[in-house]
Amino acid sequence: MSRAEQRRADRMVAAEQSRLDADAASARRIRERESLAEQSRRDEQLRAEQRQGEQAERRARRDAKRAKLRAWAAANTVDLLIYPAVLIAFAMAGPSMAIYGAEVYGSALGWLLPGISELLMLAFAVAVLIARRQDAARPVGMLQAGVWVFAALSAGLNLLHGLDKGWSAGIVMAIVAVSGIVAHQLTLATPPRPAAERAAARIARREARKVARVRRAAVRHAVAEIAEDGTARLVYTPGRYVLTGRRGRRLEAAIVPGSAVESDPIELPDWDTALADLIADADSAGTPEPSTGGDESALSGGPSIGTLDRDGDQQKSSPDRARIGGRVGRSIEQLRAELASAIEADPTEVDPTSAESIRKALRCSPRRARQLRDEHLGGSK
Repeated sequence: MSRAEQRRADRMVAAEQSRLDADAASARRIRERESLAEQSRRDEQLRAEQRQGEQAERRARRDAKRAKLRAWAAANTVDLLIYPAVLIAFAMAGPSMAIYGAEVYGSALGWLLPGISELLMLAFAVAVLIARRQDAARPVGMLQAGVWVFAALSAGLNLLHGLDKGWSAGIVMAIVAVSGIVAHQLTLATPPRPAAERAAARIARREARKVARVRRAAVRHAVAEIAEDGTARLVYTPGRYVLTGRRGRRLEAAIVPGSAVESDPIELPDWDTALADLIADADSAGTPEPSTGGDESALSGGPSIGTLDRDGDQQKSSPDRARIGGRVGRSIEQLRAELASAIEADPTEVDPTSAESIRKALRCSPRRARQLRDEHLGGSK
């Protein structure tokens, strides 16, 4: 190949390479433009979706606010009707009272009169409402009394102001001044309750009052127990009681039908025990011990005949209901210990063979005294 042909071939190769490079550069530019266009399209789509999401979120918030507002309006329909009436009544009565106050006081201080005649009434009314919404069981009697006291004050002041123009003007101004608060108290401050709830509340109040009366009566009947260091505490007698007396200030034991009786069982006659008592009384002493019931019964001046119990040993009948109070009940073990201590301290002070002597020494019931006597006689045989 000649040199000219070689140069021609080189030029053809270079031209082909240039064409290929140009094609490659053009393809790159096309791909870049397509990539940019795709990215721009995706960005635009993302922005559109974001705008749609924001619009939907704003729409949802607006719908939620509207729903919340509608729910609040439905739940507070009475409030929406009453509070404008309260504000209208205040707007009409307040300036009138301010003018009247300026006339009465003769200075600008009279303009403050609505703060007493109108605002105090409104403040007590709002206090009643807040107290009942915070705690439905909270007593609001004093707050309601404040509402009606200052409502009467407002009506009276407006009536006096209106009397300058006549009775009709005074009555109208008095009614306008308190109409808003009266409507507020009747509708909002005292919400209606079901009949069952009102009945339960009345029963609960009566129960609380009776419990308080019973506790006061129990304190009056309680026994004081004084410790060695001088401190004292009240000791109560447990059981079931009813209030008695003209004012219900006394407690008496009550028997509830169908419940177990906690008191001591009633003693039934035991003829074997009575015979043993008769023999023991005949053998224990030659002379009869004195008694509060007088001489023993005798027949035609003959020898005396022993009875089951002497007059002093016989337990007198007691009323069906026993009043509480006095000494605290002691168990039989405590009485045994006290009897042993009394005999050991002074054998002449108490005669363990005599139920009356034991009763007087220990200040116990006749039944307990006879039981202690029988135990002593049985143990000494």
